[in-house]
Amino acid sequence: MTTLNFQLTGHGPVTFNIDNLIIAGWTGRDMAMVEHHIAELEAIGVARPKSVPTFYRVSAALLSSDGAIEVPGRDSSGEAEFVLFSTEFGLLVGIGSDHTDRKVESYGVTVSKQMCGKPVSDTLWRYDDVAAHWDQLQMRSWRERDGAPALYQEGPVTRMLAPQDLIQRYTGQAALPVGSAMFCGTQPIIGEMGHGDAFALELYDPVLQRRLQHRYAVQTLPVEG
Repeated sequence: MTTLNFQLTGHGPVTFNIDNLIIAGWTGRDMAMVEHHIAELEAIGVARPKSVPTFYRVSAALLSSDGAIEVPGRDSSGEAEFVLFSTEFGLLVGIGSDHTDRKVESYGVTVSKQMCGKPVSDTLWRYDDVAAHWDQLQMRSWRERDGAPALYQEGPVTRMLAPQDLIQRYTGQAALPVGSAMFCGTQPIIGEMGHGDAFALELYDPVLQRRLQHRYAVQTLPVEG
C-alpha cells in the first residue's frame, strides 16, 4: 500500500491509499494501431503479447508525483498514459508515465515495468466531469535531450479503449475496486524510442479548457555489473 497526496480540481487537497497498481497494455481500440505499437517493441526485441489487452500487476510503491526518478543506466524511456484512480472520492483521472526499462523489456515485460518509478501528475480530475466528452481529450508527451524538448507522442484518447471498457475487461464488473490505480495505454512514438534526460506529459481537455501536466527528470544510476 502507498499513500498519495493530490490536488483534486474543484475540491482541493486529497489523500488516499493505493493497494493495487495495474499497467494495462495493448489497449488500442484500433487493432491496426495496436499492431503498430507491438511492432515498435518487436523492433527492440520485445516478444508479442499472448493476448490483448494485457494487465500487468506491479508494486503500488512505484507511484510518485515527484519531479524526478532514478533508473539504472540509459535503457529506459517514458510513455504518456491516462491513469485511473478508484478512491473514496470517486473515480479520478490523472496523467502519468509508464516509464519502462527497454533492455529488460526484451526478455521480461512484467519485470521491466517493475524496474522504474511510475510518475503521475499531482493534480487529478473527477472522471464524472469528463465522461460525457471523454473522446475529445488529447494526450501529448515531450522528451528532453541536452535541454531541448521535442514532441514525443501526440494523439486522442480514442486510440485507447474507454475507461469503462478497460475496467470491465479487467474486473468483469462496472467498477474498479477502491484502492486501485490503472495506467491505461499509450500513444505511438514519434521518431525513435529511447532515453531522455526528462519527459513532460499532458492531458488536454478542449471542452473545459484545462490541462493536467507533469514533468520529471530521469536521473541515471551507474550500472556496475
